[in-house]
Amino acid sequence: MTTTRTFTVVGGDTRQGILASLLQKRGQTVRVLGIGGETPPGCISCNGLLNAVHATDCVVLPLPCSCDGVFINIPSGDLKLSYSNLLEAMRPGQLLFGGKPDESLIKLALEKHIDIFDYFGREEFAIRNAVPTAEGALQLAMEELPITLSGSRCIVLGYGRIGKLLSHMLRDLHARVQVAARSQRDLAWIRTLGMEPVKYPHLSQVLSQADVVFNTVPSPILGREELQALKPNALVIDLASRPGGVDFATANLLGVKVIWALSLPGKVAPLTAAEIICDTILNMIEEVRG
Repeated sequence: MTTTRTFTVVGGDTRQGILASLLQKRGQTVRVLGIGGETPPGCISCNGLLNAVHATDCVVLPLPCSCDGVFINIPSGDLKLSYSNLLEAMRPGQLLFGGKPDESLIKLALEKHIDIFDYFGREEFAIRNAVPTAEGALQLAMEELPITLSGSRCIVLGYGRIGKLLSHMLRDLHARVQVAARSQRDLAWIRTLGMEPVKYPHLSQVLSQADVVFNTVPSPILGREELQALKPNALVIDLASRPGGVDFATANLLGVKVIWALSLPGKVAPLTAAEIICDTILNMIEEVRG
């Protein structure tokens, strides 16, 4: 039997509004603050911060929690709410959930004796979230390329959760797929599964043939040397979270088309993305509170 709790969903993109609706449909009492658009049916719209969070059991922040480490990510522009304002309104014992909370938020929560949890860091979230990310990347490539993915030359940088799914999807679309990875284990799997493994020191040698490069590595990987190796009109889609894996300034100077596809799940499949967040949060609560 589901335990009824009170949730306050704050800020964010389309996913947050859908998340509020999903929680309400699962029997939870849901307040919303700064989500933009219409209040989901059955949810309670709050104007004041204290009214929204003081009596609630769980506060849910968006993914990412903030874009500057100071203010909560509220794209609608209807409200400007800082971390410190939020924590001042909360009370010890409440649960605070967020996507990629930074050190400043974690520090404030600990000082206030509020339990804080990162749903983005959960394994079940990462695995399930890789699917809409990979599908979104394919959609972007199909929209931007003047050729079909079938028969195209594609390079995937990284063989983590997203890299695995994406490279396998490209292979199944009959693209010619090369995958860059570091470990011998990953390189062996890449070859075994019908793709061409590439070691990073040899990356510049293969980039010149690529029609599209998908980066999944959230650290500098495509610098001047690599970008100069690309053929004219090659497309780069960076799927990595901040700071990304591309030298964007150099890419701009060289005329390389780069799409930094942040928060793809929320853009291409907001319902699926919200369901993943909802399930993950409820799993975490069950583990903590039983």
